[in-house]
Amino acid sequence: MPIYAYKCAACGFAKDLLQKMSDPPLSECPECHKPTFGKQLTAAGFQLKGSGWYATDFKSGGSPAAAPAGGDAPATTTDAPAKTDTPAAASAGACAPSCACH
Repeated sequence: MPIYAYKCAACGFAKDLLQKMSDPPLSECPECHKPTFGKQLTAAGFQLKGSGWYATDFKSGGSPAAAPAGGDAPATTTDAPAKTDTPAAASAGACAPSCACH
């Protein structure tokens, strides 16, 4: 059974509740008893692990996935971003090497 996050729009009371997917959503707040208790959007609570998932396919710098059938794969480039004459770019080492100004 999934856990749903609820929050009351009137009083701000929040609670996580274990409900069946077939259960109707709650609407009455258990604190203020107003009909403003609703589900919140939350991040999924699972992680895909094992081979075959994008997060693990390219972490070690392995070979890229096969091109789709048809032979019309888009060309890719590995050009570094162009340097600019901004004050941030002029002061070398002022920001992280991965920032856009280097």
